[in-house]
Amino acid sequence: MNYVIWNNIDSRDIKGLLICELPPITKPQMRVKETVIDGVDGSIIEELGYESYDKTMAIALTAGADIDKITEYFTGNGEIVFSNEPNKYYRARIIKSIDYARLLRYRTATVTFRVQPFKYDLLEIERSATSERESMIVENIGNHTAKPLITVEGSGGVELYVNGNYVCYLTFIEGLNTITLDCEKQDAYNELGYQNLNMRGEFPILQKGNNTISWTGNFESIKIKRYSRWL
Repeated sequence: MNYVIWNNIDSRDIKGLLICELPPITKPQMRVKETVIDGVDGSIIEELGYESYDKTMAIALTAGADIDKITEYFTGNGEIVFSNEPNKYYRARIIKSIDYARLLRYRTATVTFRVQPFKYDLLEIERSATSERESMIVENIGNHTAKPLITVEGSGGVELYVNGNYVCYLTFIEGLNTITLDCEKQDAYNELGYQNLNMRGEFPILQKGNNTISWTGNFESIKIKRYSRWL
């Protein structure tokens, strides 16, 4: 049976909801900037990153369907798992309206999720290390470089390295000893808000396979999530 898990709620637990057809597994399109120069054959193509895209699935109602629950279910944004990729999740938002009049009349409709280009490991375990160690190895098992979510605890200043290469320097404010790096959004923050001014350098990127993460300075601990991703 087809199903989805939307924000940790399984569609099979919604009374009267049937997932008739799942979206196909596809790759996102690359955004490009193309420049044509007079006198030069062809064009110069600059890759600008991958686009978000739509995944559309067909749903139907069975006997005793609770339309109010179904309406409530298909709203908002969050994480979506499709049963044809049961070990991956996408970050998604429902931005197109659902034709509930058609759903009530014909008992069928479509639901469209606008998904971000990358998918992530549903079974991923958070990796962590403390100051008792000088480095840790994190394996990106995906098919693309990963831009992880990293939380560092320390005081004064801490330098981070990936595969022996200097990446960034974090400055900790007295009384607040954590900084989280969202490497996809290129944001540094803690409970006070954005801390980008207290982060110098680049946001870490993990290559496919094993990556050695090390540190110097007044380091206490590190936690790493979203260290694998797929197209």
